[in-house]
Amino acid sequence: MLLCVPAISSAEQYFERYDLSPASPAVDLGVQPQGYPSGVISAVMQRDRILKKTLANSQQTLRTHPFQRGADMLALLAEQRLEAGLLGDMPTILSASTAKVWIVGLVKQSSTAIVAKGNAQIRGLAGKRIGYVAASSAHHTLLQGLASAGMNESQIKLIPLNVDEMPDALERGEIDAFAAWEPAPTIALARNNKNQIIFRGLSTDYFVIEQDFAKRSPQAARHLIASFVRAIDWMRHSQGNTEKAARWAMADAASFSGKPVTLSVAQVATITHREILDIPSAPTILSNPNTPPLKNEYLFLMKLGKIPQGGKWENVAAALTYDGLAKVLTEPRDYQLHTYDYED
Repeated sequence: MLLCVPAISSAEQYFERYDLSPASPAVDLGVQPQGYPSGVISAVMQRDRILKKTLANSQQTLRTHPFQRGADMLALLAEQRLEAGLLGDMPTILSASTAKVWIVGLVKQSSTAIVAKGNAQIRGLAGKRIGYVAASSAHHTLLQGLASAGMNESQIKLIPLNVDEMPDALERGEIDAFAAWEPAPTIALARNNKNQIIFRGLSTDYFVIEQDFAKRSPQAARHLIASFVRAIDWMRHSQGNTEKAARWAMADAASFSGKPVTLSVAQVATITHREILDIPSAPTILSNPNTPPLKNEYLFLMKLGKIPQGGKWENVAAALTYDGLAKVLTEPRDYQLHTYDYED
């Protein structure tokens, strides 16, 4: 099993036992196996024999570490204990605003959702218990939804939960609604016809690389990017590849959570197509000169006081100028973008 999860105790955070040290010889990649399509992409990357062989040539190894949420990776990226990670938009902004990461490419583009039982409008959430993951893309969506109704977080009861716990908590009546990314909304809607989506917010996930790692080991960083590109290209190559990747991702998620995935392979593959494979530009991030990527999200979070001290939009804008992806795409042979060799 590729994802090795230590036992979690109440006295320490689960990721404190991953044996991560600053600027280690290993290339440590943070992943989120319980989110799709992020977990599907990382499932392919961590089985990439080409990447592992390339890194081994420079006495480096690939180590993949599962996380419950992107926010758990931020301090580790800042401390150079992780070399890279797959993050939602809010964690990406928080990390990039303090000049800790380069933003490499797009991992997903979709809508995260607020799911409620029997509530037709956001205003109906006043005083209700809302499951959420702090500092996540879905937390951003929750903030947007509340703002659209002239509300704020003080008017609801925030219940911190792991994203995989939310559909069950809603079904048991422990919460009245939740804000989450896929597959939690799909699971909740399939489970009970009284559950409905009452707000959608545009959500994007990104592949990020720690800046000092990119400076210290530029070729290793580019080969890691090549694996990211190769994973998306391989899945686009055939439906069979996408379904195989979905099975790997489901196995990784079950290993991490200790619970079976309730979605089918076909459902995971559908989410993966809709949110990354069917986006023509992906993994390239397209920029609108009038509204740069993440600018509106940054301004919204700044208005709410969510940007960390010392954070600046200029740092996010600079993080988006990293040329690692462009260099890899212009040298497909050198980086073996269309050659595939995966551990099954």
